[in-house]
Amino acid sequence: MPSTSTRPRVVVSVVTTADGRVAPSRAERLLDDDANRRWRAVWPPDTADLLARRAEAVDRHRPTLVLEGSGTFVADDDGPCELPATSVPAEELRTDFLPHRTPRWFAVVDGRGRVPWTHKGDAETSLLVVTCRSTPLPYLAHLRREAIPYLVAGDDRVDLAAALTAFRDRLGVECVVSEAGGGLNGALLRADLVDELHVVTVPALVGGLGTPSVVDGPPLAPGATPVRLRLVTAEVGEHGTIRTHHEVDRS
Repeated sequence: MPSTSTRPRVVVSVVTTADGRVAPSRAERLLDDDANRRWRAVWPPDTADLLARRAEAVDRHRPTLVLEGSGTFVADDDGPCELPATSVPAEELRTDFLPHRTPRWFAVVDGRGRVPWTHKGDAETSLLVVTCRSTPLPYLAHLRREAIPYLVAGDDRVDLAAALTAFRDRLGVECVVSEAGGGLNGALLRADLVDELHVVTVPALVGGLGTPSVVDGPPLAPGATPVRLRLVTAEVGEHGTIRTHHEVDRS
């Protein structure tokens, strides 16, 4: 049974439809106004209240870091940012870069260096990019020029367990809230790094093969056992929206 003593508590927090979808389609980003409008158009009036109740439940852990994946910002087939070569030594770039500290962090897993950041956060919440040793060096150099903090976790791809340990050791984070899409949530699940699941389910259906779901990624290995959950809270709103809070049962 893995221990959270060396890493922060990980809470997954999502809004989904009754069929487990978390976006209208894989080709759209909810940051786009039109996609977001159509996604929220099916939320009944009771959704806002249940979202507020979910926030209260999550905030009891006093999370100081929100985690997202790069797929929230760029398309699945987008490659690395096109940047000029750098003369900065590779080993210097492949070292954690923390030019400043803030009380809260918005961390994005981007091992391939795909997101061209324009907003770096503010004095209260800073952007933090989670990279790995194979992240393109021009991208790491760009982050340094822009004074965007980053951590290096893993070799060929981001090692999520190592990243979580770094969040605690380097930043003092005790609780992480993943508001990511199915790809990152699925990776956290397969690595046995999820401790809680907070879901607001709206009474709507999206369907479609490949539409993003709460947890995506490779299927469960043959012979493997699904993750067991223990229900903490279940609440049904007046218009059919449901809020659930589960803990991962590792007993």
